[in-house]
Amino acid sequence: MWGSAIWPVTLECGDLILRPIHYRDKKEWTEVRSRNSDWLAPWEASNPAPGGRLPNYRQMVASLNAQARQASALPFVITERAPGFQEPRIVGQLTVSSIMWGSAMTATLGYWVDQARAGRGIAPTAVAMATDHCFKALGLHRMEINIRPENGPSLRVVEKLGFRDEGRRERFLHINGEWADHRSFALTSEEVPGGLLAAWLRHGAN
Repeated sequence: MWGSAIWPVTLECGDLILRPIHYRDKKEWTEVRSRNSDWLAPWEASNPAPGGRLPNYRQMVASLNAQARQASALPFVITERAPGFQEPRIVGQLTVSSIMWGSAMTATLGYWVDQARAGRGIAPTAVAMATDHCFKALGLHRMEINIRPENGPSLRVVEKLGFRDEGRRERFLHINGEWADHRSFALTSEEVPGGLLAAWLRHGAN
């Protein structure tokens, strides 16, 4: 099931590229995250254990790679070709996680984007690319995205892409030091028979 066409994989749309995260990305990834610390802090996952900490970069990548080998996650960085740079620059991160096979065939998607590049269609395009890969290459049936009710930019992403609002989940995830409510949004493969990216580029990105 977990063939080379499924993972590792690189997905492209114009200047936007989703590729697997690597240990060698540490310096660039850390610089982007540091520059966006205030922008991302309100939505940052936290460890609910007393004195609990988040993993460091190497631990995070090791965990994500282990999940990818177990066919339960797709850990991407979002990169973009930019004038003056030989290699595409990291502008965010997107992880498909909690992949469930069998009778569920579902997954959860999370992402963040550099504030300097926000509002340019990067997040919805990246989400559409990853969702299409999950529906077409993996054969998944359902994609879910959970968002804090106060996170306006992320709510606009799922609205643009046509994800259904499936309601509020009370104290769903530990975020920025406390258990926080989330709204759950979902899309099934039948709702985008021609592909989510094609629909977004045709109706939303222009």
